[in-house]
Amino acid sequence: MPRGGSMDALTLDDLDRGLIHALQVDGRASFTLVAELLGCSTQTVVRRYRRLYARAGLRVVALPSPRSSGAHQWFVRLTAATRAAHDIAVALARRPDTSWVRLTSGGTEIVAIIHTTASGPDPHALLLRDIPRTTGITGVSAHYLLHTYLGGPTAWRGRVGTLDASQEARLRAADGTTGPTPVRQTESGTGAEAAAGARARDPRGPAYRLGDADRLLLAALREDARLSYAELAAATGASASTVARRLTELRSRDALFLDVDIEPSVLGVTVSALLWMQVAPAHLEAVATELAGHRELAVVAATTGPTNLVAHALCRDAGELHHYLTRKVALETVDRIETAPVLRTYKAAVTLRTG
Repeated sequence: MPRGGSMDALTLDDLDRGLIHALQVDGRASFTLVAELLGCSTQTVVRRYRRLYARAGLRVVALPSPRSSGAHQWFVRLTAATRAAHDIAVALARRPDTSWVRLTSGGTEIVAIIHTTASGPDPHALLLRDIPRTTGITGVSAHYLLHTYLGGPTAWRGRVGTLDASQEARLRAADGTTGPTPVRQTESGTGAEAAAGARARDPRGPAYRLGDADRLLLAALREDARLSYAELAAATGASASTVARRLTELRSRDALFLDVDIEPSVLGVTVSALLWMQVAPAHLEAVATELAGHRELAVVAATTGPTNLVAHALCRDAGELHHYLTRKVALETVDRIETAPVLRTYKAAVTLRTG
């Protein structure tokens, strides 16, 4: 939960949702432009942003694309004694090489994404040495992330249902980059848009590789991607014009993307679950593409391991999750599904939620 306030009494209106949607399209959009699109004053947008920042954990963060950073991503499932699970999750969440640290399955399983480098003195130390030796961990399963069909630069539909296409276009035009855009919710979506977007961000050709100056800029943007060019210049030692030019280039090359961290509960989500699926390789592409079009899912990714497809479901209540599991994801080509309810999220993409 974000520090500084409770979310119990926070109710979002269309203005709040429009602001969140606008930030998902362009995390650095000016509040003046957002106000113009939403039909209110700039001061009102600033007040709403500050309220969401303080009470809903709203953050705009910058993340490198794995291809540009040269990093590998692993879904790691840790079985731990109930009395030790909380402390282990907190320790993992505080590490800079982890994201999406969650407690699942009755409080005895921790699931996290671990980012490893392709080189270095001990690039897989956390996976191969540190985690197995941790007191209280009784089992480790690591799944290499092969391909993302939904998630990352492609926003969960629960955050992007307020603005229309023309409003999104104005935000992208002001942004001046040609990077990926959020996938809008449609009643008959098959996931083709999300999958096509993922393929467009993952070309077979060589990726732009981040240099030292790029990584320094990313470090400054990591926890607050709305820092001004003057603030970024002070943090990196470059001029404001150099920082602006470099950031525009990185975004246009899909070397980084801006994402929105916010507590799902303020968007009406009360039940969250990870779905570990086993699909025959011949059907994996078709199944993943179809799932990427489901409004209930925020992530769809192919992995290694006994289960080769993972998804993250966000639902209003248990009834909606049950309906989804029995009516929509119960495909003949899915051999097996393991459902792991998420009890607590200790860390989102960047933002700690350990308070």
